[in-house]
Amino acid sequence: MQARLAELLESALQTVRDRGVIPADTPVEIQMERPREEGHGDFACNLAMRLAKAAGRPPREVAEALVAALPDAPEVAEVEVAGPGFINFHLAEWVFQAVVPEVLGAGERYGRGDAGAGERVQIEFVSANPTGPLHVGHGRGAAYGDALARVMRAAGYQVECEYYVNDAGRQMAILAASVMSRYRQQIHGAGEAFPDKGYQGDYIRDIAAQVRQRFGDGLDFDPGVLARYDDPEQAIDALIGEIRERIGTDTFAEVRGMALDHILGEIRADLDAFGVAFDTWAHEQAVVADGTVDRALAELRERGHLYEADGATWFRSSDFGDEKDRVVIRTDGAATYFANDIGYHRAKFHGDHDHLIDIWGADHHGYVARVKGAMQALGLDADRLEIQLVQFANLFRAGEKVAMSTRSGQYVTLRELVDEVGRDAARFIYVLRRSDQHMDFDLEVAKQETEDNPVYYIHYAHVRISSIHAKLAHSDQPEPSADELAAADTTLLKADKEARLLRKLQRYPETVATAAVGREPHRVARYLQELASEFHTFYNSHRVLIEETELMRARLALVEAVRQVLANGLGLLGVAAPERM
Repeated sequence: MQARLAELLESALQTVRDRGVIPADTPVEIQMERPREEGHGDFACNLAMRLAKAAGRPPREVAEALVAALPDAPEVAEVEVAGPGFINFHLAEWVFQAVVPEVLGAGERYGRGDAGAGERVQIEFVSANPTGPLHVGHGRGAAYGDALARVMRAAGYQVECEYYVNDAGRQMAILAASVMSRYRQQIHGAGEAFPDKGYQGDYIRDIAAQVRQRFGDGLDFDPGVLARYDDPEQAIDALIGEIRERIGTDTFAEVRGMALDHILGEIRADLDAFGVAFDTWAHEQAVVADGTVDRALAELRERGHLYEADGATWFRSSDFGDEKDRVVIRTDGAATYFANDIGYHRAKFHGDHDHLIDIWGADHHGYVARVKGAMQALGLDADRLEIQLVQFANLFRAGEKVAMSTRSGQYVTLRELVDEVGRDAARFIYVLRRSDQHMDFDLEVAKQETEDNPVYYIHYAHVRISSIHAKLAHSDQPEPSADELAAADTTLLKADKEARLLRKLQRYPETVATAAVGREPHRVARYLQELASEFHTFYNSHRVLIEETELMRARLALVEAVRQVLANGLGLLGVAAPERM
């Protein structure tokens, strides 16, 4: 409808140009928007205010000239000039009444569009280090990334989802050392030393038991090296060296691989239970092994963006907006995680995607400039890379904040959250707010069967509509067929609460498009809340199953359209639409 109104204004604009109201060569873009306040029309345009300077006339005078020049259109019931010069359009009621057969005809396809114009997009998200289980903090990124992918696909984008496995570098060595320390405790007793910077979750004991089953008790080492250092970081590095020397590089790599396989298997299972699927799984080890990182650094060096200082190799990231330069090769000759990330992103840029979206935790905000800067330094279009930051989710139980730390093993896993509150509640609550806003996840609210629980409130609307059909099936009145509902006389839907429902239904496709283009799936969640609220208000005021056959059929068609849109929207968020509760 925005396009149709813009077409009408374009015609009026040409007319006022021909009349000399504004200069013929004045550039202009017609933008339609929804008024913020009810009563200000269904759409509004500030075109007159943007033309006033060029016309040398007051905005209201320009607006009145445009309105007078508008061609007649059956879709438009009234046009008014408001405030300083807004042009407000009031649409004819039949425009909204026509949305019911449109929804029923499109079914699951209603709301899908072409805002993405087939653009090929890769979304990389979650990508949690494979050093422990996914916890509730990772859950928000998973819910946001998956919902964004679904919404963008519905808007016409071609989307690929990728998980980047950080399985190279120091953290994986710390993981292996943590496993070997628990392994030694299982042989010699719990009193054996354990590194302060080791991973301490129970899953480490499980992996250690697998290592012991695989190798027996022969992989012993001396943990006494830990006592020689006051700095826990130096201590864990020394322990890694001790273990690697005692058991051998190949065996150490095998232990690390066993730990990786175990944890990655758990991550995959948890994501599957959470309804999140990835098209590709990229591995940092592969990026290093196939020379991708070496090629990226060689190109940066050739372009003059690397230099040597203090025994290390540095990238001139300060030349590209970063606060300081960054090390890419340490003094020991090892590549940094940043260097590996440069290689990974360079490879993605040379892929067949038009646009790349990375979803990171908000604590990585300082990392944005250096990664985009590296792409720019490589001569690539850094604007193709878009970083979406997701704030951490604070978990509350009985009013108390739950402390979480992956390293210490104190956290609530995503699996535990889903088991406690259910997948639907978890996913919906995660995406209800903008991803860059802090959120508090209240476990008690998520389990309530009241309107305070947002997903319950929407589920209840869907179930209520299903119950109407059940009641009709047990009544003396015949249930209309799908074709009869699609042909229902929706001009009978004249009551205020019916009209509000119709207007809300008509907004769904533009909500999906706006959410996709803005990378804001929370807009769909908010829309569903509003649609459910309008439905409950209607349902509490008007009976659907009435004696008047034609009006009953029209109302049945209306609520079926509501049910369809609720199901479509919930599907875009990865949430089920139950028939009963």
